[in-house]
Amino acid sequence: MTPLSILELVRVTEETDARGALDNARDLAAHAEGLGYRRIWVAEHHNMPGIASAATSIVLAHIAAGTKTIRVGAGGIMLPNHAPYVIAEQFGTLARLFPGRIDLGLGRAPGTDQMTLRALRRAPENADNFPQDVLELQAFLAPAGPNQRIQAVPAAGTEVPLWILGSSNFGAMLAGELGLPYAFASHFAPELLLPALQIYRARFKPSEQLERPYAMVGVNIIAAETDAAARRLATTQQMSFASIFRGERGLSQPPIDDIETYWSPMEKMQATRMLERSIIGSPDTVRAGMEALVEETGADELIVVSDVYDHALRLRSFELIAAAAGIEAGGRRVLAAAG
Repeated sequence: MTPLSILELVRVTEETDARGALDNARDLAAHAEGLGYRRIWVAEHHNMPGIASAATSIVLAHIAAGTKTIRVGAGGIMLPNHAPYVIAEQFGTLARLFPGRIDLGLGRAPGTDQMTLRALRRAPENADNFPQDVLELQAFLAPAGPNQRIQAVPAAGTEVPLWILGSSNFGAMLAGELGLPYAFASHFAPELLLPALQIYRARFKPSEQLERPYAMVGVNIIAAETDAAARRLATTQQMSFASIFRGERGLSQPPIDDIETYWSPMEKMQATRMLERSIIGSPDTVRAGMEALVEETGADELIVVSDVYDHALRLRSFELIAAAAGIEAGGRRVLAAAG
């Protein structure tokens, strides 16, 4: 049984403000904990009115405070935007507050546009230092040496598990060389999924954190009682991707009956390519899709995006996904068919 986790987008919708999005994320985490999901992650995005997770470590504290056992983490922190020392302080503090439950996924992309990057007072060339920054961060999270004059307090000794995130071959090579777990963003960059996983496994070197390769695959899954109902719910995400190509950064929109009335042929082609590996449908459809994805990739874990507009229907989607996978919930196996 392949473990399931959640990548929570903290979407601000046309009917929900940022506070509502944050509370919905916390509520989803509590439900996911009961359903048997392994972890819930949020990502750092800036200058996007429809996403409320820019202050990622604060969002994680809010989510972790509403749960007890599920792992909570960043998927990810865009490390070139920050001094590694500050990220060590933030996530070391989270680890002290919620011991044994914090993950720290690290990405090399800025997570925003170039103008906003300047507002962050970060230079685009900072991405070139990503491998060194990962090692520096890892050192600050390790136990402090006897003569170490600069310590990240209270992070030293927490050894928060690091992950490398990627949507290209670079992250795969780095994760393999450093012996860290690797999460591939195939929920929006599916084309390089298989080559990246092959590179990661071939280049992997055991480390103190990890003895053998561990790959987590991102996947869009939207589940409903019928295939038709799921396809309608999926139009929310399809519209979001079409809006990206229009240069728009609006709020999440409610589903529509016919997506063809919304996007142009070019937008459809671009969005369909990015959403190529999405799994949309009834529990039977979802089960078959997940099984095929795991068989093809050898994924050790799937991290699921279920970008559904209505919060209650999104919770239901995650319930159906868990049921389709038969993951453990509250110490018992979820039935394959959700009632």
